[in-house]
Amino acid sequence: MYKVPPVEEQIGIELYTSNTPGIGGALRRQIEDFGVIEITNREEGDEGKYLIVELTKHNWETHHLIRDISRILGISQKRIGFAGTKDKRAVTTQKISIYDVPEEKVEKINLKDVELKVLGRSNRSVELGDLTGNEFVITVREIDLEKDELESRMQQTTESIKEQGGVPNFFGIQRFGAFRPITHVVGESIVRGDIEKAAIDYIAAAYPDEPEETREVREMVYKERNYVEGLKGYPLQLRYERAMMHHLVTKPEDFAGAIETLPMNIRKMFVHAYQSYIYNTIICQRIKKGLPLNKAVVGDIVCFKNKAGLPDNSRIERVTEDNIDGMNNLVKRKRAFVTAPLIGYDTKIASGVPGEIERDVLEKLDVPFEGFKVPSMEKMGSKGLRREILLGVDPQYSISEDELNAGKYSVKLDFSLPKGSYATTVLREYMKVEPSRMS
Repeated sequence: MYKVPPVEEQIGIELYTSNTPGIGGALRRQIEDFGVIEITNREEGDEGKYLIVELTKHNWETHHLIRDISRILGISQKRIGFAGTKDKRAVTTQKISIYDVPEEKVEKINLKDVELKVLGRSNRSVELGDLTGNEFVITVREIDLEKDELESRMQQTTESIKEQGGVPNFFGIQRFGAFRPITHVVGESIVRGDIEKAAIDYIAAAYPDEPEETREVREMVYKERNYVEGLKGYPLQLRYERAMMHHLVTKPEDFAGAIETLPMNIRKMFVHAYQSYIYNTIICQRIKKGLPLNKAVVGDIVCFKNKAGLPDNSRIERVTEDNIDGMNNLVKRKRAFVTAPLIGYDTKIASGVPGEIERDVLEKLDVPFEGFKVPSMEKMGSKGLRREILLGVDPQYSISEDELNAGKYSVKLDFSLPKGSYATTVLREYMKVEPSRMS
């Protein structure tokens, strides 16, 4: 099998499932190369307090744009609802709701690289539960292959993905930090109760893909714990690390307090990333042991489809000798899904061979279950849950000359994924490149 880049091994992704040569190339060479269209099951009408608007944005951070729209309308940001944040460096389309605002005011909004189209009205705001998935239209550029060879590799990988029913539902590099995959390392230290190591690693652990000046100042802070000098040398964009150091200048031993200067969504990300690393590792071991992703074996735990057609991780059942045929019939019809654990202090572990794999990984990584309660920091604990291990996907593609790079080709890929999954888990099977080429 083809060897994965070292940075992927660091986040628990140890393999490709398509044993085909990669096409190489690079993503996001221009904003229009990465398109995301939100998939929702909402239907709008003509009445209701909420104005429903289709928002298309080019190279905008979602929260920043919502803030600007609310300021123009003269309303609180809380009156604008949306189902999910979208990539900044992309062209994205999604529904938003605006409470108690006339259509005419929205139509007069004029922001660069923003399109707003009124769809109708509703008595219900747009919320997270309205998002079922995303359609991706992504262009891979700078492909240095002959057209026939490129076509052959695309066809081989597409057939491999279809044979397996999709790709592993890995957590992609974005979960961990594309250029500095540190979040799971910090999360592990938090779960182990070593809050000092967690804080210092987040502030000062240096990674090779960072600029040299940043690496040097991180290394100084790591060795000397000189936060005053660190604040002089850290780039302003490293605002989270700087906030933590500001805290430690006045309270040098209060490492928990330093972490608590971070927004709650960032703090929760640490433990979630550690869970994601373990989960990625378990899936890889399952594949290495020859167990399928698209079929249950005795001992597996499956979850079932909800009304929106998505996996419902609250409804799980163990696969036995007695029910395996029925379970696999449901799996085949996409009404049930084989799962692996996102480990917490109360996670269900599989039995049989899948259980042996899970316990072996947990033992080798010396995972401290009780540590997921995180008694030292409020609201950061996790009970854990099960997550589906296969990402069902049916990619379509077309090949053309790369108009930005003479003599090279580009590939446009079109596929849909359920919410919470990563487009890079599909793209990596085709490209087989360093994650930095996909960021």
